[in-house]
Amino acid sequence: MRQDFNHIDSVRGSLTLPGDKSISHRAVMFSALAEGESVIENCLDSLDVNSTINVFRQLGCEIEKQGKEVIVKGRGFKGFSKPSAFLDAGNSGTTARLVSGILAVQNFESVIIGDESLSRRPMARITRPLKLMGANIEASPNGTLPLKIFPSQNLRAIKYELPVASAQLKSCLLLAGLHLEETTEIIEPVQSRNHTELMLGLKVEKTEQGNLISVNKEYYPSPKNYFVPSDISTAAFFIVLALLTKNSELRISNVLLNETRAGVLEILKRMGGKIFVENVKESSGEKYGDLIVKSSALTNVEIGKEIIPNIIDEIPVLAVAGVFAEGNFKIKNAGELRKKESDRIKSLCENFKRAGLEVNEFTDGFEIAGFPNKKQNVFKSFNDHRIAMAFSVFSLISEGGGTVENFDSVSISNPDFLKQVNTITAQV
Repeated sequence: MRQDFNHIDSVRGSLTLPGDKSISHRAVMFSALAEGESVIENCLDSLDVNSTINVFRQLGCEIEKQGKEVIVKGRGFKGFSKPSAFLDAGNSGTTARLVSGILAVQNFESVIIGDESLSRRPMARITRPLKLMGANIEASPNGTLPLKIFPSQNLRAIKYELPVASAQLKSCLLLAGLHLEETTEIIEPVQSRNHTELMLGLKVEKTEQGNLISVNKEYYPSPKNYFVPSDISTAAFFIVLALLTKNSELRISNVLLNETRAGVLEILKRMGGKIFVENVKESSGEKYGDLIVKSSALTNVEIGKEIIPNIIDEIPVLAVAGVFAEGNFKIKNAGELRKKESDRIKSLCENFKRAGLEVNEFTDGFEIAGFPNKKQNVFKSFNDHRIAMAFSVFSLISEGGGTVENFDSVSISNPDFLKQVNTITAQV
């Protein structure tokens, strides 16, 4: 599906966006692990989260959607049923990697598969430490899906230092360690998003090596009610849109403000963005509040290595902001972008070149200079939801508008993106 976008003059109004994808995944998983009924309010209804829901239905959980609520009847400690077919994670790396940690401790065989894109993404990063824990798990010869998981009688706690900043790897190991009497310790030299730790109430200590995260069976979840704040990664597209259009003011309600996810706000504020926070609240350890965004003149700033894990999903739309800001936009130390739904470094660079910009591609990043042309450019989504939405924003800001090919990939994280754009611009 091709989607055309016309240039817009301003953004006005308010949005209440769908629930955060990372928290929605975990709320479903923790509810499925618990014994009894849990209710998840504002759970994201997207292809990725539905992949997680469908996997746990195959494992014997009753999961029902009622309006904006998801009701999960969890199976309790090692209470899942052997699936009758392969478990399909679709396009969701979170589903595949986190569920692997849970399945590694079950008493039955299982196989995790995914779509073509997910089947190219690295899984050896989780199989290696799971094997150190005694798990019987196999990836393909290329270290990718499918993952074959067999019962193991020799599971043990480990102390493991993460070789890469990855919340998915960290959470996979924590979910496996959640089933053991002994304490598993994960050392995280560079902090990644910490939803698993917050939602399970895990102990986290600051050490010279980094964060030391401890987990054992004492932290196993019980049934509860969850409220999922709006996804800050989804909000980032609308924040940038409002900042870069004249005479604009936008309110976005109940946005996640987790410190490991709010780097995009920090950078945009450093660039000169007028972003204000009101009505801060907390649920399941997660802070959230309302954002008020006003038109701003932006200037590019240096983006340090330490903040990259915090902004990895927002780099596509930050790059769009950088194109329309004063000075050159440059990002380094972001090699993990090449292992997402697409090679996002390559995807971004190709599309920016289509817009007439000067692009210098690095192994771990890129630099953009110059000014976009005034044509109605045609951009590729590379079947990557964040690339599709980033160049939708680019097109809406550009004088000549633009077209995004294979736009329907946005359903991975935000199926209502077009409706939301129309709500605040009335021009799509």
